[in-house]
Amino acid sequence: MPALDPVVLFFLLGLAAGLARADLRLPGAIYEFLSMVLLLAIGLKGGVELARQSPVELLPQLGAVLLMGIVLPLAAYPVLRWRLARPDAASIAAHYGSVSVGTFAVAVAFLASQGVVYEAHIPVFVVLLEMPAIMVGILLARGMGRQTDWKRLGHEVFLGKGVVLMGGGLLIGWAAGPEGMRPLGGLFFDLFKGFLALFLLEMGLIAASQMASLRRHGAFLVVFGIVMPLLSALVGGWVGWLLGLSVGGTALFATLAASASYIAVPAAMRLAVPEANPTLSLAASLGVTFPFNVLVGVPLYLDLARLIHRLGA
Repeated sequence: MPALDPVVLFFLLGLAAGLARADLRLPGAIYEFLSMVLLLAIGLKGGVELARQSPVELLPQLGAVLLMGIVLPLAAYPVLRWRLARPDAASIAAHYGSVSVGTFAVAVAFLASQGVVYEAHIPVFVVLLEMPAIMVGILLARGMGRQTDWKRLGHEVFLGKGVVLMGGGLLIGWAAGPEGMRPLGGLFFDLFKGFLALFLLEMGLIAASQMASLRRHGAFLVVFGIVMPLLSALVGGWVGWLLGLSVGGTALFATLAASASYIAVPAAMRLAVPEANPTLSLAASLGVTFPFNVLVGVPLYLDLARLIHRLGA
């Protein structure tokens, strides 16, 4: 059995410390800094890769990503609606149609530790997947109505921190190219895993804080938070293979499909669907799905990608 990656051990340390109510917490400014560096690093890396190829060649993959961002929340909604009110079901569906940058970063670090290569332009997909699920979630919650403040919502969706930093990083990396980015590589690329470890320490603490909510709201969210990413990973892995991605690229595509947002979507849902209970969505995405993906899902999705490629060969 392979040893756990050290960054995952940092997450377990935070989770254990949080459950034991230890006096441990990263200062808010540090957590904010780590989030910004990780988002920028992922965007810059994708931008550097984009500079090496024609964007036209990526159009089929970009279209598939947008379609997946629409289909996944539509598939999750009827299941959630079975047990939850319409606003809560729509909000949680949007979380599971979007992506978790933290999970993606863990998957990137895991593939690197395994020596598995992948298409480096995949961070472009991370940026794209933030948006369609939010729009679908809002439409599921209230339909097309006059009461929706589309201007404010558009600002939240397209100018949220995650989209601005990753999108900006993509543009900077694309404009600077590999040679131009070389002087900044020490901060954004060489130290990436160290920043990720500290980020996961804090995420473990936050995940532990959601356990009380899970106990209050029953087993349904726990089961959904595990089964939904597994089914989404099957969809993502299959789509990644159809798009001609490598084994590593397919694994990352499956990971993106299996992850659930806990940064951009909660902010957008608070604005667009204020009657939805954010505790439910965060308890599922951050208290169940994120730990499951970090500890079990990411290695599993790599095995799934290898199996899909073997069966398809």
